[in-house]
Amino acid sequence: MIYLDYQATTPLAPEARDAMMAWLDGPGGTGFGNPHSPHRMGRTAKAAVELAREQVAALLPAGGTVIFTSGATEAINLAIRGSGHGGTVSVSAIEHAAVLDTAGDMGKTHYLNVARDGQCNVNQDLPADTRLVCVMQVNNEIGTIQPTLDWHRKAKENNALYLCDAVQAYGKIEVTGADMIAISAHKFHGPKGVGALWVRQGLELQEVQTGGGQEAGVRSGTLSPALIAGMGAAAKLADQSLDHDREHIERLWERARDRFKDWQVNGSEEARWHGNLNLRREGLDVARLMSDCRNIMFSAGSACASGSGRPSHVLKAIGLSDAEAKSSIRLGFGRYTSLEDIDEAAETINAAAQAQAL
Repeated sequence: MIYLDYQATTPLAPEARDAMMAWLDGPGGTGFGNPHSPHRMGRTAKAAVELAREQVAALLPAGGTVIFTSGATEAINLAIRGSGHGGTVSVSAIEHAAVLDTAGDMGKTHYLNVARDGQCNVNQDLPADTRLVCVMQVNNEIGTIQPTLDWHRKAKENNALYLCDAVQAYGKIEVTGADMIAISAHKFHGPKGVGALWVRQGLELQEVQTGGGQEAGVRSGTLSPALIAGMGAAAKLADQSLDHDREHIERLWERARDRFKDWQVNGSEEARWHGNLNLRREGLDVARLMSDCRNIMFSAGSACASGSGRPSHVLKAIGLSDAEAKSSIRLGFGRYTSLEDIDEAAETINAAAQAQAL
């Protein structure tokens, strides 16, 4: 099998797995302690959590707090619900469902337009009562990179906070300034079930998940040293491999663009993360294509929306018709993808697509 669905999840790095194992000891071991317990085993587990917190923070802006969560969805909920009530939440039309649905649940939502190239530009007005602006850094479906610094500046000019969903950016490109930043470990070769919300210094959130208040008094629940250690190790590896990974992915992108030169790219080819190739082909039956290419793991869109039968809200937001959106596929590749993987996948997918036209 060839895995080309890196936006849905990434393979667990061996270094992350190794870091986790010490904290999964059963009877007779010493690594299963509760990091909130005062005894020696608890203090040892807490030390592992704090080391991982430093490793994760190293790839985020200085002057903030890393709050561990169960993933980016919880981090986004904490940011949107915990940063206040009333007023309008302004969101880009191509945000992840975790942002769109949570903002909608809070009350008044204002949608920011996105251009055909997938860019949410700042030359649009915010409602006067906007309290929070949400614009992701890298889109999960089409990979376009947003002008987050400009949006942070605009939010401040309008006395609003700015939340950046950096799930697809963290560990790949520099994560720029914001008031709050959400990330998820399994998108940068860490384990599933753990993420974080970075909160700038001086910003106080209200508690959303009540209980023991283990994380900065705003996020309750016993932390998993194993998951967090894995996240920290993955973050450290991403930091060390940043340049190498970027160069490797550029080679993969160039090979993939050449092999799929007859397909139309959705969104800008320049202002995007090149580990995401979202393509369309007129009249393509994507369900049939995926059935004919069972050994190639790729997506018809966002994994979170797959199976709904609805055209992608992201592709619709950039102006594609229902037919164009439904004839699109997403290929995602990264650190553990080879050029041979791209070649074999392209040969299989192109042959299956051409067979549909016969």
